[in-house]
Amino acid sequence: MKKILFGCLAWLMMNGQVQADELFELSEQCSKAELNVVKCKVQEDISSDEVIDSMKLRANILNFKLVGHLPLSEQVKAMGGESNRMEIFQFCDALIAAVMVKHSMAFGAYLPCRITLIEDDKGQPWLVTLDMDKTMTEANLPGELRKYGMTVRNNIYSIITAGVEGDL
Repeated sequence: MKKILFGCLAWLMMNGQVQADELFELSEQCSKAELNVVKCKVQEDISSDEVIDSMKLRANILNFKLVGHLPLSEQVKAMGGESNRMEIFQFCDALIAAVMVKHSMAFGAYLPCRITLIEDDKGQPWLVTLDMDKTMTEANLPGELRKYGMTVRNNIYSIITAGVEGDL
């Protein structure tokens, strides 16, 4: 029974929307930043709400589930503080996550994948996420696991690009 389940799991992961052999190119609005992250300035004519809608739609198309949403700035305000808009969106492919954590519990620290929307002091929205290229290099994954990791990388970069470009 376990072999059948694992076989089905492997088949599902290998048939993802974005091919793991290809590298998805981030928007030109994105750049590498400090602390092992990528930050992306949202195009000027796109509102934060449109960014969120675009990310959710792209995630849905890629079969990446929105498994968590933390409206952090609302919590700050509820506690009497001040904060520009800051929201954390958590996306995951549970099947890939299960395989990666089985390989190494350390991957649990990266789950689920996060993209943070932050409005700067001028109200300009930015998206920030983990530098998946650096993470993939440091992970040094064996064959099939590397393909799963690249699928996650490509999908997260596709989701963030959709948000940055307002790709509904």
